[in-house]
Amino acid sequence: MVAPNQTMVTEFILQSFTENPRLRALFFSLFLLLFVMAVTGNVLIITAIHVSTGLHVPMYFFLANLAILDIICTLSVLPKILENLISAKETISYGGCMSQIFFLSWSLSSELALFAMMAYDRFMAICQPLHYSKMMSKTVCIGLAAFVWSVGWLNSVILTGFVLSLSFCGPNFIPHFFCEIPPVLLLSCTPTYWTGIATITADMFLSGPNFLLTTVSYGFIIASIMKIRTREGKKRAFSTCSSHLTVVTLFYSTVLYTYIRPILGTSGFQDKLVSVLYTVLTPTLNPLIYTLRNKDVKVALKKLFPFPPS
Repeated sequence: MVAPNQTMVTEFILQSFTENPRLRALFFSLFLLLFVMAVTGNVLIITAIHVSTGLHVPMYFFLANLAILDIICTLSVLPKILENLISAKETISYGGCMSQIFFLSWSLSSELALFAMMAYDRFMAICQPLHYSKMMSKTVCIGLAAFVWSVGWLNSVILTGFVLSLSFCGPNFIPHFFCEIPPVLLLSCTPTYWTGIATITADMFLSGPNFLLTTVSYGFIIASIMKIRTREGKKRAFSTCSSHLTVVTLFYSTVLYTYIRPILGTSGFQDKLVSVLYTVLTPTLNPLIYTLRNKDVKVALKKLFPFPPS
């Protein structure tokens, strides 16, 4: 219980990247560039898939969902980071902090499930091509997407609900540059043991099966590709899933580090660096990876911006 004479926290102070004005200007320019690239790149991916009938297939349907989730992730974190880099007082309101936790958890949780669905789609396309059209019909894809968004939303509601049940009445300095559950729990005036256990359990329950499904799917995919006799056939088969495999590796290597490790530890520089990778860099790189490695997407983007012949 919170003592009657204690004042509830109405805002949190976020840790600064640096107090050096020149470095702050450098960080602001860098994050602004990444913000523009992430939002623009993902919007272009969504637009290209929407207007190009050749991309109206399950693979690109899931890619459009990934782009939307990347935009949500970016918008939940970067605007406040940019604001605080040019502000003398680096703060975030209690409501803003809880909203940031909710939308960030929603996007990251949904991406974990979406990567499993994308891996399953590639498994069906490469390992079960004769049943692909039936098993990955429009109805099935919409159902899988609805499942992905619903599971992510439910996980986020549970995690945010646990944080909202806590009381914050003492220190309000978050040793991080945005609101994330591990450092926020350290500021609670009420016990966080069960909240920490529930958070770890929820994250493991969500990430474990999805990681297993993704790994097993790619195990079968690689085994099927290796059975292809011609080198050109192997190259063509692998090209259909190489972009997704690259994105999955980048995402899991950063998110799992943060959320599967013991969450009640301190947040050091390495943790902040990893957080930048999956909240800022990954949403920026995803459109580039899929564009540079995918001929169909590049063709669709060229149709959006036709250049007159020289």
